[in-house]
Amino acid sequence: MKKFEGMLMCTDLDGTLLKNDKSISRENLDAIDYFKQNGGLFTFVTGRMPFFVSDIYNIVKPNAPIVCVNGGGIYDYDLKEYLWKVVMPASVTELVEYADKNIDGMGIQVNTFDKIYYCKNNDAMEAFRLVTKTPNLVCDYNDVSEPIAKIVFGDTDIQKMDQLRTLLENHPRSDEFDFITSEETLHEILPKGISKGKGLTKLANLLGVDMSKTIAVGDYYNDISMIECVKLGIAVSNAQPEVKMSADVITVSNEESAIASIIDNLDKKIYTL
Repeated sequence: MKKFEGMLMCTDLDGTLLKNDKSISRENLDAIDYFKQNGGLFTFVTGRMPFFVSDIYNIVKPNAPIVCVNGGGIYDYDLKEYLWKVVMPASVTELVEYADKNIDGMGIQVNTFDKIYYCKNNDAMEAFRLVTKTPNLVCDYNDVSEPIAKIVFGDTDIQKMDQLRTLLENHPRSDEFDFITSEETLHEILPKGISKGKGLTKLANLLGVDMSKTIAVGDYYNDISMIECVKLGIAVSNAQPEVKMSADVITVSNEESAIASIIDNLDKKIYTL
C-alpha cells in the first residue's frame, strides 16, 4: 500500500495554493506530484468556475474532480462535465433587485455554471474581471436564461459591503439562501445548504473516500466549512483569524509553499490521519 493511499487533500486557490502574484511555487508542484505518485488524491475547492481555473488545472494536474462555485458544483475535467451541481432558486432575483434598488453603485454578477454575466459594473467588478481574465459578458440579471449557480456582489467601499450583508440578512426570504464573503470586496448568495464543506463531503462520497482520510487547506471565511468538516483542517499563517480558530493546524503562509510543507509533514508523520 502506498503511503498516501486513501487520502484526499483539497486546497483553496487564492491565498493558499497560489502565491500573492497568482503563481504556484516549484516546491508546491513537486510536492503535489510526490503526493499523487504515492497514492494520494489531490484537488481544488474553489469559488471559481471551471472554465477560469483551467490554466491552473493544467499546471497542477489534480487527479480528482474539482469542487467549484464555492461548493455548488463538482466538475470533472477529463469528462468535461459536472458530476453534481445545485441550481439557485429563481426567487433569488427578489434579493438581487432589493440590493440593487437600495445600495447605489453596487456591482452585480450572475454566475451560471459556465459563464459570468456582469450585470452592474463598478471598480470591484472591473478588478475581478481583469484578475480572472473572464469575458466581459453584459446582461441584465432579469434576462439570464440559464440555470444560476451563484450571485456575486462587489464594491471597493467596505462600508457598502457591510450595508449589503445586513440588507440581505434582513430580507424576508433570506432563510431560503446561504451567504458567504469570499473576498473583502465580494459577497455571494448561494443555494441553501451550499458551502465548500458540502461540496468536499459530496466529492469524498463520489470517490469512495472516508472522511477520516480527508485534508482541507484554506485562508478565508468561505474556507471555514471545509476546514471544519475534514479530519485534518489546516489554515495557512496568512489566514483570517476566524479561519485559524477553526483549523486543527496552522501551517506556513501561501508565500512559503504551504502545500509542500503540509505534504512533507504528512510524509514525516508529523501530521497523521
